[in-house]
Amino acid sequence: MRVMVTGASGFVGRALCRALLFQEMPLTRVSRVTGTLGNVAVGEIDSFTDWTLALRQCSVIVHLAARVHVMNDSAPDQLAAYRRTNVDGTMRLARQAAAAGVRRFIFISSVKVNGESSLQGQPFRADDMPAPQDPYGVSKLEAEQGLRQLAQQTGMQVVIIRPPLVYGPGVGANFAALLRAVRRGLPLPLGAIHNQRSLVALDNLIDLIITCVAHPAAANQTLLVSDGQDLSTADLVRGMAQAAGMPVRLPSVPLWALRATATLLGKRDVVSRLCSNLQVDISNTRRLLAWAPPISVQEGLLRAVG
Repeated sequence: MRVMVTGASGFVGRALCRALLFQEMPLTRVSRVTGTLGNVAVGEIDSFTDWTLALRQCSVIVHLAARVHVMNDSAPDQLAAYRRTNVDGTMRLARQAAAAGVRRFIFISSVKVNGESSLQGQPFRADDMPAPQDPYGVSKLEAEQGLRQLAQQTGMQVVIIRPPLVYGPGVGANFAALLRAVRRGLPLPLGAIHNQRSLVALDNLIDLIITCVAHPAAANQTLLVSDGQDLSTADLVRGMAQAAGMPVRLPSVPLWALRATATLLGKRDVVSRLCSNLQVDISNTRRLLAWAPPISVQEGLLRAVG
């Protein structure tokens, strides 16, 4: 069974390819440009991409490549830009894969399909009504819908995985910025924040993806994933500090004051993400696949801090 991984040079893709090679699984690595790993280069991913070479002898695809969610996106039409890669590009690959006889298509979506925040004590479930709030989330939902329809038409199995924030060695974006602040010993005014957020360690996500490569019960399922242990933002900072061997500096500032200051600085969205709830219920994933996250949050943070 040969597995094709798109986005093989990315944060998750590199780790997934290492894990598959460790298990001696035949692998085709695909990226936009040729790299040092001997990846198959396909160029821009859109409705015109030719996947023929990459698809040879593949029976399972893990589709990681995407236009990712970025802050301050400068595209004149953001939704069109996300759709070009995340919807049109995904469906182009999926149609060619079905025609080539690929058995299973694993699509790495996002919890942003569910929404930006969950209500206290009401974690997102895979069967909740989708409520994406930004162009990235909308594009991921539309790709999911297209893949489910294609699965019904062709018989190719589709597995959809919606992770929350993924962290691990080499992570970037907001997690990396928070970690840099902790390593510098900067005081972070988050001691009064008692929200609950689900995260997923890179190793836990990789383990679930590999489980879905062959597990019969994963076929045509939508699966949520996390570490199985939710944290407040203040607890996350404490965990980072402990992993990095740094003192914890968490002055307690009321949420209203944080929001007011953030509004003045044009950073209200940042505070909203840090302070809101975003929990996912992985009980269905556990039950269907007899799966459990192999590492704890504490171990995940140790590996991320490195």
